[in-house]
Amino acid sequence: MGKVQWVPWWWVAAGSAGMVAIAMVTPLTAAAWTAGIGYLVVSTALLSRGIRRGRVERFGPANAVTATRSMLVGLVTALVVASFADPVSTTLLVTLVAVALALDGVDGYVARRTGSESELGGRFDMEVDAFLLLVLCVHDARYVGWWVLTIGLLRYAFVIAGLGLPWMRRTLPPRYWRKVVTAACGVALAIVASQLLPAAVNALVAVAALLLVLESFGRDVLWLIRVNLAGARLVSLQKASTTSPPEESR
Repeated sequence: MGKVQWVPWWWVAAGSAGMVAIAMVTPLTAAAWTAGIGYLVVSTALLSRGIRRGRVERFGPANAVTATRSMLVGLVTALVVASFADPVSTTLLVTLVAVALALDGVDGYVARRTGSESELGGRFDMEVDAFLLLVLCVHDARYVGWWVLTIGLLRYAFVIAGLGLPWMRRTLPPRYWRKVVTAACGVALAIVASQLLPAAVNALVAVAALLLVLESFGRDVLWLIRVNLAGARLVSLQKASTTSPPEESR
């Protein structure tokens, strides 16, 4: 297990090399280098901690695919940050995003085929998806407005809400629709980033993505509320049964 937690750092090295290659094509600012390398290091450190805590003995091919996606997200992050100072290659940016989105369907398939599905792998995959959406929202905000950040921030708002509301931290039932919504939002934001469509159409595409993600998160929140209310009623009934006087004394 001691060696396994160091395996993800190979992708940090690969991502760093990728940033060097990108810098030869399009200039990267100091902020872009910091953001790209920072994401790679922090995300990998968190993954390594998860491997250590979960006593994972094998990294597995599915996690390798997700790590590759995470590396691509680091490169996209660097490009997006650099784009606020100087124009960057839109083709390069969209290509990296497209490959990352395509691989999103591969890691789950590989995990199922190899019998290597795990809670850590699922969480890793989800966090990579969430950060990619946030970075794309930051990039697209200049084209459709800052309201598009709502798409990327909802996941983090959900997590923050769970810090103050324990019932929000319940394990949600599996739902394939979440993956569909995440993929659809990623494609929609990539389309906006490509700037191939008129401004009005880009806005409609972004609005459609926002409505999808609001519906998905809204459904999960409603489920958590119903479960919480049902639990509260159960506790009340149990408390009543233990505190009520026996029948003969009434």
